[in-house]
Amino acid sequence: MAMHKMKFIPVVAMAIALASCGSGRTVDAPPQKSAEELAYISDDSPIKKARLDLAISPLFDDPAMAETRALLVMHRGKIIAERYGEGYDADTRFISWSMAKSFTGTLIGFLVSDGRLVLDDPAPVPAWQRSGDPRGDITLRQLLHMSSGLDHTEVGEEGGKTLYEADTQRMLFLDGSADMAGYAEARTLEAQPGEKFEYSTATSMILADIITRTLTKSTNPEVRRKITSRFIRGRLLEPLDMESTFFEFDANGTFLGGSIIQSTARDYAKFGEFLRHNGARKGAQHLPVSWVKFMKTSSENDPAYGGHIWLNKRRPEGRNQVLFPDNGPETIFAALGHLGQQIVVSPEQKLTVVRLGKTQDDVLGPMSAQIGKVMALFPIEN
Repeated sequence: MAMHKMKFIPVVAMAIALASCGSGRTVDAPPQKSAEELAYISDDSPIKKARLDLAISPLFDDPAMAETRALLVMHRGKIIAERYGEGYDADTRFISWSMAKSFTGTLIGFLVSDGRLVLDDPAPVPAWQRSGDPRGDITLRQLLHMSSGLDHTEVGEEGGKTLYEADTQRMLFLDGSADMAGYAEARTLEAQPGEKFEYSTATSMILADIITRTLTKSTNPEVRRKITSRFIRGRLLEPLDMESTFFEFDANGTFLGGSIIQSTARDYAKFGEFLRHNGARKGAQHLPVSWVKFMKTSSENDPAYGGHIWLNKRRPEGRNQVLFPDNGPETIFAALGHLGQQIVVSPEQKLTVVRLGKTQDDVLGPMSAQIGKVMALFPIEN
């Protein structure tokens, strides 16, 4: 039925146009929005309110974008647009899903800069240290680049496996949930370490466990949780004034570094701004510039993936494009999560854009492209 409607639309449009010409009338333009309707955009916006609203509104109003619950735009460190869907506001905490991976990559950076972890040393996972275990060759860099070679299946469709056979579901919700890192670390190799890219939430759980065991030798879940929470708060959340952000932990006291942080849109924006400023905030350098540069450098097996963060570069043939490499600088990078959670940062445009909501992963294209259109309104600055 939709196809028949499409055939008639041009005819109707032409008839309206001809009638307008004959009568001397023009087709009415869309009504202008009131000042109140545009109040979510700051008077300090360098882009005219009506123009910026025209790019933002489809994220909330166009069914092809599904459900946007929050959209925040920061330019030069100031919030210039902040809009929420019905039932949500600035105090709402939204689940991160896989945006958490970029937080985990940042936390690893603190321990590397402290000299407690080494990027190209074998990853300190006790289960891999037995003589002859090939997993003992997996390095921290390979884990951060999603190139460990471990047999991790992220989604049910991969390899013909059902939803409940996929490692992410089993680890988070089924037989692996009590000790998620233990489940992830027990998997065998399916490729040589460093040989292939395979995006994996289980890999990020291994990194979360490495962080925890670097901080404490205790196996007591409560001790693990408390010490890791203190580290996260002291090194990241408090310096960035992210007081509304909470990390979730499993029953073994390991934070869910691949999938579950609860935070407000404003706090997510603060994290994006922190990385835009190369690990600095208010003049204080908390994370070495070299580590942020590592995070934003393409891995060997996927140009669009760095050190636990996505990059605005074209991916190899056969892999879904994740950002908008044809509509923005290559220097754009992003923390991305399930159902369209996004923290997108453009250093050259001095922009951080946060989008939170619920868009199924197989129809993310229109929404992601629209974020690109919002960002394209802003010029590249020196």
